[in-house]
Amino acid sequence: SSLSASCWSRPHPVNMLDSYHVKFQHSKALTSPYPGSHVERSQVPEDKVGWLTEWEDYNPVEYTAKSVLAGPSWADPQINHEGFSPKFNERDGEVERKSLNGLYVVENGRPRNPAGRTGLTGRGLLGRWGPNHAADPVVTRWKRDRSGNKVAHPVSGKNILQFVAIKRRDCGEWAIPGGMVDPGEKITATLKREFQEEALNSLQKSPEEKAKLEKQLQKLFSQDHFVVYRGYVDDPRNTDNAWMETEAVNYHDETGETMDNLPLEAGDDAGVVKWVDISEKLELYASHSYFIKLVTEKRGAHWSEHPECHE
Repeated sequence: SSLSASCWSRPHPVNMLDSYHVKFQHSKALTSPYPGSHVERSQVPEDKVGWLTEWEDYNPVEYTAKSVLAGPSWADPQINHEGFSPKFNERDGEVERKSLNGLYVVENGRPRNPAGRTGLTGRGLLGRWGPNHAADPVVTRWKRDRSGNKVAHPVSGKNILQFVAIKRRDCGEWAIPGGMVDPGEKITATLKREFQEEALNSLQKSPEEKAKLEKQLQKLFSQDHFVVYRGYVDDPRNTDNAWMETEAVNYHDETGETMDNLPLEAGDDAGVVKWVDISEKLELYASHSYFIKLVTEKRGAHWSEHPECHE
């Protein structure tokens, strides 16, 4: 989960599910220097981002981080490595190489970023050629007073929703707990595992404590849930050949009884964890504010003190 999308993600607020009519836009994936390095991307003018625009002189920098080239379990070998023949656009053994946004082009044996040029080839910090899948669980409850009644916002009159937020160690920003999908892992398992590791510090718990947490969480994670967002994420780690995709899912504890008994404790990549009141004043990394806003719309909760203002 150290490669989590949580800190970096900023999708453009369009309907990414309709993959055939989407005009992707990315800006984070064009920034320099590349995270964790001094590598500068080749500059890509806005009108040359799309692959359909011909650009004969395009000469991107090639970069894959040493941590990826060292061959950890979460990373692919290099494309020309003997015995490595990935099956792009399909399930490749335990590794999911399908994109949430439909088919992507493979050129000279390398997958091509569906959102366009980034000024950098190779994989950067990302382990997989093509899509690198992450999951972000948005766990919510209603804010209540000491008598257990829901608290409404004095201006909008709508009930206030709270979500479990973590302050990430790597960039110090508040975010949704989240991380990478392990090979062979179902997305529902990733969502639950990441929440346990980052918001409940399950990695430091005894087997007995873990089993108890598991039982309590099962109730929350097995109920109806709402898929907030699925698709490409504009991320500064993206390259021409490797990119982030995420699935953000809302698990809502309507009565508050399940989450009241769960002791929040920061773990793994999280420095701090707490319940946070949701409103447009929240300073989260941009995509996470967008995900959270979609949740408030779905739940009919308070978001803005100026309802007449629309983005």
